[in-house]
Amino acid sequence: MVLKDMLPQAWEDVEPLLEIADFGKGDLLVPQGHSAMEQFFILDGILKRMVTDPNGKEMILRFAAEANMDTSYAAWRLHTPMPYSIVAVTKVRVAKLSMLQWVGFLDRHTDVKAHFEYEVMSLMSEVMAHTITLHLLDAPGRLSRFKRKHPELLERIPKKELASYLNLTPETLSRLKQKVR
Repeated sequence: MVLKDMLPQAWEDVEPLLEIADFGKGDLLVPQGHSAMEQFFILDGILKRMVTDPNGKEMILRFAAEANMDTSYAAWRLHTPMPYSIVAVTKVRVAKLSMLQWVGFLDRHTDVKAHFEYEVMSLMSEVMAHTITLHLLDAPGRLSRFKRKHPELLERIPKKELASYLNLTPETLSRLKQKVR
């Protein structure tokens, strides 16, 4: 959304900074705890933001697909390591740049910075809403909410990944999808 909404002058400034990169399914774009941070704009495919506890248990925080982004911006601003990983769910093509380059660009384009920071806050609210959903809704409610919020992703995300995001087994997800049809 941020790139699409840029004025031509801003686009001319950022375009030379962007690197197009391809990642395979399961590739780690940024590992949790890492301090080298980047900004990603998704051109094709699906990314997930996830955390892993010391025992290796994973929790998927969000999915993002074409025309969306993922970022290390909050950790950059707070001067902390990445609190989550960014991982390719499918084959992915992104336009990326280092956080240092991105922040420098934002400092020169305050209109883009305001729009971008709004998007970052929206992403953080989305993660918070998902966490609340896991605690307050039953399994059918969690699936219904996902279908309502992300209908475009329902059939594109592998069943195992979607089940994990909804805190379900793949078998339970299959049963629920059969009942709802």
